[in-house]
Amino acid sequence: MSTHKEIKKITTHTLHKMKEQGEKIAMITAYDYSFARLFDAVGIDVILVGDSASNVMAGHETTLPITLDQMIYHAASVIRAVTRSLVVVDLPFGTYQSNPKEALASAIRIMKETGAHAIKLEGGSEVVESVKKIVAAGIPVMGHLGLTPQSIYQFGTYNVRAKEEAEATKLKTDALLLQEAGCFGIVLEKIPAELAAAVSKSLHIPTIGIGAGSECNGQVLVMHDLLGINNTFKPRFLRQYLNLEELVSNAVKQYISDVKSVDFPNQSEQY
Repeated sequence: MSTHKEIKKITTHTLHKMKEQGEKIAMITAYDYSFARLFDAVGIDVILVGDSASNVMAGHETTLPITLDQMIYHAASVIRAVTRSLVVVDLPFGTYQSNPKEALASAIRIMKETGAHAIKLEGGSEVVESVKKIVAAGIPVMGHLGLTPQSIYQFGTYNVRAKEEAEATKLKTDALLLQEAGCFGIVLEKIPAELAAAVSKSLHIPTIGIGAGSECNGQVLVMHDLLGINNTFKPRFLRQYLNLEELVSNAVKQYISDVKSVDFPNQSEQY
């Protein structure tokens, strides 16, 4: 029987066990109660309350504008829906980069005010001291390497990262540093599959890939991309499982038509 099926509550320990046993980890983003309830009920392993809420929920061009208060609001909504999944919350831009003390204060606020199970932050050697401080306070931390969207203005592009040897070497070093600092897992975003495979093999903690190939210990997708809520975003790494944009549009068009033609409400739909 798989670890996934026998566990009543997914923890960071469960994810380590899944890596050891060769069972892949399925992770998806969620930002509200209703979708989180659906994802938890069908057996998703990890729900990420991503700072991607800045894009898909608030319409910003980047993840940078979302605040700690807004992340707390989304995370608390998700937590109310979940009985089994591990819920990880992104520390938003500007809440941990300046110093470890601020990083810890931000992480504590998320844990206390949302009931979440872990936090995630971006970066390698630059954030190691913050990771150590947060972990020392008893808060599980997930790392994030490769394309780190909070640094988009530094990169200037959303292209694949670590194709050059120097950046690939730094990524491998950073992954080991994050593991040493106490991270329970690392997201690898948009890096060559071969590099992601090498990093995954070098670590005893699980890796979660997004555009990083099949050799990672798990995969994560943004729910809006996977469900086809926004059909304009179609990177190579995305598999769209549904065309919700079309389904919703057609349903609402039909509703409009039914209201205009006085087909809705009908006799059986009134008191």
